Amino acid sequence: MPSTLTALGLSVPVLAAPMAGGPSTPGLVVAAAEAGGLGLLAGGYKSADALAGQIAEVRAADVPFGVNVFAPNPVPIDDTAYRRYAELLQPEADRYGLDLSAVARTEDDDHWQDKIDLLLGDPVPLVSFTFGVPDPAVLRALRAAGTFVAQTVTSREEARRATEAGVDALVVQCSAAGGHSGTLTPERVPPAVPIAELLREIGQVTGLPLIAAGGLATAEAVAGALHAGAAAVSVGTVLLRADESGASDPHKAALADPARDRAVVTRAFSGRPARALRNAFTDRYDDLAPLGYPAVHHLTSPLRRAAAAAGDAERLNLWAGAGHRHATAEPAARILSRLTADL
Repeated sequence: MPSTLTALGLSVPVLAAPMAGGPSTPGLVVAAAEAGGLGLLAGGYKSADALAGQIAEVRAADVPFGVNVFAPNPVPIDDTAYRRYAELLQPEADRYGLDLSAVARTEDDDHWQDKIDLLLGDPVPLVSFTFGVPDPAVLRALRAAGTFVAQTVTSREEARRATEAGVDALVVQCSAAGGHSGTLTPERVPPAVPIAELLREIGQVTGLPLIAAGGLATAEAVAGALHAGAAAVSVGTVLLRADESGASDPHKAALADPARDRAVVTRAFSGRPARALRNAFTDRYDDLAPLGYPAVHHLTSPLRRAAAAAGDAERLNLWAGAGHRHATAEPAARILSRLTADL
């Protein structure tokens, strides 16, 4: 494990991935650190004030941690396509008394500048970026503040770009990863390349430490990624059913349901490619969904919240990586200890 990662406080080379939308709680981040790894708060879909509150909660535990931020890389959608999709989805919304025509087309940047100001004013040990590569000036400022900076990449080209921008490490995400792909070109779904092969490809174009991500849910998979050249691994789906996870009850139940044996890469929920367990929503709308992030995300958010509250897994984004069958309902520390058993 490179000294740069050891300096962050890791005694085992495992990070608890940031999972936006609720799963990555302060409790999960603290549990990861207490197990010898490091957890990242998910800054996505939060205001800067809400993120500051979670940072304060983790700081109170006096453990190393990180924060992930969605860097702006918008995929605008025209109003006609947006309204057409809203009309298609309205029968689903009718189940919960929702009017999707009232959801304004929103092309926001997820409070980008407010979050950068927060992280420069109150620096944290690690910041990672997903969806876009920040301006080099932002990266220089964070590093000058003492923050270790990582960037999610899914290809050699993205790795080269992030390296040139000035990050400290790369989170190498393969297609087996659950939830949103970190690709910088969301109009193209990244090819299905095994993590070991992707690590080798990216290692040829950069000397930065590589953190492997995607489908790593067993001790054998973790050891394999490290053997293939990763300095550390990032795990997410395997922690979704952990005691400290904030994932919804229907999401947790779906991960353990033997009948849910197929995953799809879909943009039906957010307008951006993401890996999820197949359900009625993906079956019906995957081929009809337009490309358009974050507008489509905002459009479906009320429906997904209502579905989660009602225990309706058929209309919920059931994000899941390739190792979702290994997600277990127990303390996160026990899961992480099992993942490092072969190291």
